[in-house]
Amino acid sequence: MTKDVMLWLARTLLAVRLGRLVEAQALYSNTTNPNPVNLTDAYSPPYYPSPWMDGTGPGWAEAYQKAQAFVSQLTLLEKVNLTTGVGWEGEACVGNVGAIPRLGFPSLCMQDSPLGVRFADYVSAFTAGGTIAASWDRGEFYRRGYQMGVEHNGKGVDVQLGPVVGPLGRNPKGGRNWEGFSPDPVLSGIAIAETVRGIQDAGVIACTKHYILNEQEHFRSPGAFGDFGQVDAISSNVDDKTLHELYLWPFADAVRAGTGSIMCSYNKINNSQACQNSYLQNYILKGELGFQGFIMSDWDAQHGGVASTLAGLDMTMPGDTDFDSGLSFWGPNLTISVINGTLPEWRLDDAATRIMAAYYYVGRDRHAVPTNFNSWSKDTYGYQHAFAQTGYGIINQHVDVRAEHYASIRIAAAKSTVLLKNNGVLPLTGREKFTAIFGNDATESEYGPNGCADRGCDNGTLAMGWGSGTSDFPYLVTPLEAIKSELVSKGGMAQSVTDNWAYSQIAALAKQASVSIVFVNADSGEGYITVDGNAGDRNNLTLWQDGEALVKNVSAYSNNTIVVIHSVGPVLIDSFYDSPNISAILWAGLPGQESGNAIADVLYGRVNPGGKLPFTIGRDESEYGPDLIYEPTNGHGSSQDNFDEGVFIDYRAFDKNNVTPIYEFGFGLSYTTFAYSNLNIVKIPAGPYTATTGKTLAAPVLGNYSTDPADYQWPSNLTYVSHYIYPYLNSTDLKEASNDPEYGAEVEWPKGATDGSPQPRIAAGGGLGGNPQLWDVLFSVTATITNNGTVPGDEVAQLYISLGGPNEPVVALRNFERLSIQPGQSATFTADITRRDVSNWDTVTQNWVITDHKKTVHVGSSSRTLLLSATLDL
Repeated sequence: MTKDVMLWLARTLLAVRLGRLVEAQALYSNTTNPNPVNLTDAYSPPYYPSPWMDGTGPGWAEAYQKAQAFVSQLTLLEKVNLTTGVGWEGEACVGNVGAIPRLGFPSLCMQDSPLGVRFADYVSAFTAGGTIAASWDRGEFYRRGYQMGVEHNGKGVDVQLGPVVGPLGRNPKGGRNWEGFSPDPVLSGIAIAETVRGIQDAGVIACTKHYILNEQEHFRSPGAFGDFGQVDAISSNVDDKTLHELYLWPFADAVRAGTGSIMCSYNKINNSQACQNSYLQNYILKGELGFQGFIMSDWDAQHGGVASTLAGLDMTMPGDTDFDSGLSFWGPNLTISVINGTLPEWRLDDAATRIMAAYYYVGRDRHAVPTNFNSWSKDTYGYQHAFAQTGYGIINQHVDVRAEHYASIRIAAAKSTVLLKNNGVLPLTGREKFTAIFGNDATESEYGPNGCADRGCDNGTLAMGWGSGTSDFPYLVTPLEAIKSELVSKGGMAQSVTDNWAYSQIAALAKQASVSIVFVNADSGEGYITVDGNAGDRNNLTLWQDGEALVKNVSAYSNNTIVVIHSVGPVLIDSFYDSPNISAILWAGLPGQESGNAIADVLYGRVNPGGKLPFTIGRDESEYGPDLIYEPTNGHGSSQDNFDEGVFIDYRAFDKNNVTPIYEFGFGLSYTTFAYSNLNIVKIPAGPYTATTGKTLAAPVLGNYSTDPADYQWPSNLTYVSHYIYPYLNSTDLKEASNDPEYGAEVEWPKGATDGSPQPRIAAGGGLGGNPQLWDVLFSVTATITNNGTVPGDEVAQLYISLGGPNEPVVALRNFERLSIQPGQSATFTADITRRDVSNWDTVTQNWVITDHKKTVHVGSSSRTLLLSATLDL
């Protein structure tokens, strides 16, 4: 380190030790850091105590009162049961906390995934998050969320482990980007807010994840990884401004929408483990954003007991220190930490209250049904406790929860299809002389759609990525099936070659075809599965299964070639996109179970494509900015992933570097054309922005407890289930009961960690998602959008703002609206601009400010087709 950096770091640490948090945060920012490019020494300042919920926000006050009344009835052991998972494979769901039999309260069920019910039969496989984002349709976001919530509720799930905005999508090769929505924080923020509302209106708690900066699969958590052996978790190192203006933005939207739960991630942030990061959980999430729900750990992302509790963790999943270890950082150790005085009772009370407040907030007391499926077996009969092999009986009632959701999935997938190129060939009529279909992505895997566990292979047509973010397909309509059905019904000819390496057969068929449709894909997923050498994250942005060669081989012989791409995100198409023999290109993403029907609807004109890219398609992967880290940067220690690029990811990076992409963010064609006119901006009177002041109430303490270890011993009549996590102690000797060889060692807990007295409110806080004045509307914008064509169509009008500063994005998305317009008719695009939309994060005052730089509003059809502009009068 240079002398200046050493001095800066020393000042930061001193500020923290003296309790001057604001000064410490300001010192750790790109505005005051003397070496802003080097984030390797990143430090996350401590913040204590963990804020207690207060019922702030619509609907939370009543839920809070009910939760307090419930928790007041609980014993210490019951509170521990409510907050501690019972262990992996301990109950029916991927995660369960302990039941409270005395009050007739069953074990809460936590279940994946963000696109359907994982590990269950008779459920739907919905369109993936990164694909539905391409619809740019608030109604579709909500409907998808609501229908997923209905299915989770019908299976007896209390908490749906989704939706996702972490990863946001810093790099397009990130393995789980497709589970989220978009690398743009506003598109992701609107999508997640509507999804949260949908899920919770169906009576299920939404768990927004993964908080935060969980942007790659390689080295995401400590442990063995590939050929590298034991490695520490990667540290995502970020400055304060980037955190607020980019990665935190959609989480704030989720909190404002009322998300009942947020899952902390596996990785470190600024060298502090996420689920034990007091600054991010206590100060930012519960303090500044006013989060009222509970923080749940990702599975095995908890790495300490009391430390994680004081840092704001409210529920540990799945409860054991490692899968099926039978040991827990909480469970009996949480019981011990309260009775020996290490943990104040109010902190456990608050955790339990937050869980129950979320329960009441979504109406689980009215909607809940008993869990009727089993994650570990689809058999009707089996073991209730799968790992322990005990409790034999009916474990799966095979309840069909799909209703008519297939119809909505088909519509959503079609509305999310993006038309990238069209030389007039589309839409097809179905009466083409000879249609040839190419590619293994057109047909079904030889193993069936669910033949690979958690979709961990790339065989056949791609309709979802792999990992825990999946569900089982009830069926998968393939493109080949749907296209053949279309053509057969109209007397057409259809033949196919679905072996991508059958070069001679491909050439022979392509020569005969009057239209050739080529299906290609690119896959990715969660890091515990490796597919074709890709350990979760993609190794590159090329098409899989020799896809590029397939396109070239077909188009070499067919001058009317249509390319359909099923992918998890951007792929490299620079070698063929501008070929005169390529008549059309469509990006269809990960459509879900109705994949074939949806693409046929678009190809044959039943649906006029209106989707827009939720990311940028460039010419080379280097254009997107810093690469993923594929090899440890620090031996077996924590790899340092420095987010030096700041807010400049995806289209913001292309704009900053003046790089012309192939297809820009927000781009998408239609079978008709649209014109933009009549931009009008009306200034709305709003008062000045004021910082939140004052103090909270004192932490409430609910109930009393004994400090005698004898009162917490195992009940004599309890039937012990092996490796199940219980709250009871196995000895009156607390060291023996803890199973911790270092129990009793002197530990100095952070200053203020156990202080339950009234605390200062955070200036940028004061409501759900932050200071309520951030959502004051400052301007109302309208524009006229006219359909100049001959067919009805949808247009997504997009509003961008130039914030004007020298280190700001050229433009940043701030609003959008999808409009359905009849031919020859016009519609009015309407969008609000809030205070938040024109603000920047100030690292010194730790608040949002509107700078003196000129602000310009742009309205257009993509991030680079900005047809209307005007200066904002601030």
